[in-house]
Amino acid sequence: MPAPSLIKKLIKDFLEHIEIEKNRSANTIDNYAFYLKRFEGWAREHKITAPAQISLDSIRAYRLWLNRLNGDTPLKKNTQNYHLIAVRSFLKYLAKRDIRTLAPEKIELAKVPQRSVAFMEGDDLERFLQAPMRTHEPEIIKRRDAAILELFFSSGLRVSELAGLRRDSINLTKDEFTVKGKGDKYRIVFLSPGAKESIKNYLAIRTDTFNPLFIRHDRAFTGKALDEDDDNLHLTPRSMQRLVQKYSVSSGMTKHVTPHTMRHSFATDLLINGADIRSVQALLGHASITTTQIYTHITNQQLRDVHKAFHGKKRKR
Repeated sequence: MPAPSLIKKLIKDFLEHIEIEKNRSANTIDNYAFYLKRFEGWAREHKITAPAQISLDSIRAYRLWLNRLNGDTPLKKNTQNYHLIAVRSFLKYLAKRDIRTLAPEKIELAKVPQRSVAFMEGDDLERFLQAPMRTHEPEIIKRRDAAILELFFSSGLRVSELAGLRRDSINLTKDEFTVKGKGDKYRIVFLSPGAKESIKNYLAIRTDTFNPLFIRHDRAFTGKALDEDDDNLHLTPRSMQRLVQKYSVSSGMTKHVTPHTMRHSFATDLLINGADIRSVQALLGHASITTTQIYTHITNQQLRDVHKAFHGKKRKR
């Protein structure tokens, strides 16, 4: 019979720790559980059952196993890194508990290709934002969907953040509101005149008193007894993804447009027009400036101005 795995027990303790002390979301906990369960299973097969047995050599062997996991279609480097980030976080937890193991900072992540950023601007963006009002949907659907698209572009909200908004969280007088993002961190979000007007137009023809900001308007709820705060009324993030895709097609977009494309468009628009990277980081709710820097290679206005001002000045025209 194989020896009981101390690592397995400590992973359970770690998951409880990030749930209670760190207050991580259920989705985050599920992801960590998946990655660490995979690591523990691999470790047990290689007779690694205690933290002290985790070494750089064993981590290297684990990385090699991950890279070959799917045969001819290996896991993406980003996905492999997610596995390693989970292991590294687990080792940090062990170190804080003075449990002897590999120093977490010795685990280096794989280099990944620079992400390409898809965004919309100009006529494409305007045509997309106006698409809901050009449909044959009921007026309330047109206004709701127009408000959703305008708010995506105005705020840079993640789809889960936008889907969870409530009427009492939006201040249409001050043109700003607070949203709780990743890691339960709060940030200020501002409304553009277009987004403010669209939300007002939508709420003006709502006859209900339900608190969720963007709700379903289908017959499934007709005659149902619902609480004002009933979460079943919210449009789900998946519904919003489908909604964005629908209007990207109807407005003639050739690229695949998602709610995250709108978030990219928000950030790109700010940077192209001269916003500094730190301000954009705060507006997006990025914990690290490194995440925000994916935009700078396509939006560095200062470098563009330097090139225009100084390049090729002595050439004869």
